[in-house]
Amino acid sequence: MPFFERENVKIYYEDIGSGEPIIANHGLAEDTTYWSETGVTAKLAEKYRVISMDMRAHGRSVVKSEPYGYDADTMGNDFGDLADHLGIDKFHILTHATGGMAGVRYAMTNSERLISLMLTDTGSATQPDFYLQPDRPQLTEEQTRVIQEWTLNASIEERIQAAKANPGEFLFKMAEHPNNEGMWKIFEGFLRRQDIKAIMDFRAVFYSDPDPRIEGLRQIKCPTLVLLGEFDIVFLKPSEIMAKEIPDVRHVIMPDIGHMTAIEAPKQTAKEILDFLETVKQTGKANR
Repeated sequence: MPFFERENVKIYYEDIGSGEPIIANHGLAEDTTYWSETGVTAKLAEKYRVISMDMRAHGRSVVKSEPYGYDADTMGNDFGDLADHLGIDKFHILTHATGGMAGVRYAMTNSERLISLMLTDTGSATQPDFYLQPDRPQLTEEQTRVIQEWTLNASIEERIQAAKANPGEFLFKMAEHPNNEGMWKIFEGFLRRQDIKAIMDFRAVFYSDPDPRIEGLRQIKCPTLVLLGEFDIVFLKPSEIMAKEIPDVRHVIMPDIGHMTAIEAPKQTAKEILDFLETVKQTGKANR
């Protein structure tokens, strides 16, 4: 298995296909299989070189010691460091959810290095407004402690059953899908490859910045795809902000899809990505 090692971090990645390079990451508690097990990687690799990495604290990547770098700017720089390691000058970025928060931060100061930027189901603030609404129930310290203790000690099977019973904002459309058995298998794979303590440490640090960085968004000069599902309720507003402020952008909302776009609708997700990439190749712009 290939790893990129730098200082105290060891990042797992997969590299398939040929052509213009796409460096991809993923969302919270996911890994490279978000793209590969859904078939999106294979479809993209018919025309592109697809390099997917497990983010810090996720999958098979390991941060050996402090500083862990569990912040969007450091994790954004992992894109450039991996590209340097592979001898790549310019590349596309493909992201999902939490990974997109890192990807968009990288693009704010490094877009001259990007052929394009693809942001799926994400936003530019690491603490979306959705979680700051005054009418949203807030957990007490004791409730939080109980949940954390249960998460650390629960079996994989117990955690899967809990997710199915209470899918929350991110999984509810997947849970409603009539043919979701294979989707839950992909989700189960994420859980089996997790270091749950590392994920919990990551969560405690990463989701802390409510600033969408408007001025930074305006500095992104590469063509950008903002893609999400109609029922991705957490990221509808953040996506609108990015689509409004990024100068050259294509904003696509897929009907009847939730947050897990590549899992819920892999063919449609791949089609939207490939159409965007073809437009960029032909015109140098996000839209024809």
